[in-house]
Amino acid sequence: MRTCGRRPSSFADSDEQEEQHISEPRINDRIRVPEVRLVGPGGEQVGVVRVEDALRLAQEADLDLVEVAPDARPPVAKLMDYGKFKYESAQKARDARRNQVNTMLKEIRFRLKIDPHDYATKKGHVVRFLEGGDKVKVMIMFRGREQSRPEMGMRLLQRLAEDVSDLGSIESSPRLDGRNMTMVIGPHKKKQGGRSDQRRARDKREADEAAQASGDAPDAVENTPASDEATQAPGEATQEA
Repeated sequence: MRTCGRRPSSFADSDEQEEQHISEPRINDRIRVPEVRLVGPGGEQVGVVRVEDALRLAQEADLDLVEVAPDARPPVAKLMDYGKFKYESAQKARDARRNQVNTMLKEIRFRLKIDPHDYATKKGHVVRFLEGGDKVKVMIMFRGREQSRPEMGMRLLQRLAEDVSDLGSIESSPRLDGRNMTMVIGPHKKKQGGRSDQRRARDKREADEAAQASGDAPDAVENTPASDEATQAPGEATQEA
């Protein structure tokens, strides 16, 4: 009598092994076709040969027969050192991930009526984000009758863009989005190129600040999150009211 339920773990393991095999090319005796279009180790075209002859040539050259185009008719196989090929491919993938620039989009919010101190503080956050190679989405939040004065929000955003023009430029021009006005500033290319050193320096600084905060230093600087509304000074809300 058959029972319903989960299959034994041995079946699941065999499925995982089959999936792993499917993701990799077939090599040597796993190539189950009568003939292949053979490519030599230097990229030279040998032609269509029987798979037995291709395997013999691979054995004589102390190489592997690797199926590189299984969907072709007949499939294309190449003579190569498969172990060396896998190692070099993994190295290239690692190098590509290491050199990849992962630009993040930070967000910081302004009130339309902001005093000079709060403006300087938030501008400092924008400068830090751009120096780290990140893009910044700047948002102006309108309240009540402020919505009838969008030109004031435009002037504030343009002022900010001019103040940080040596680090970044406007990628998305100011536009109204409901009760908010948004603009995106992106770092200059040279800043993105130097992102790795700046990221490492910033990570070290944040680690030092975290270590200081865990001790007996109550005045440690709090790390700024991607959405910087939390950095709004108490005086700002009082002024807007």
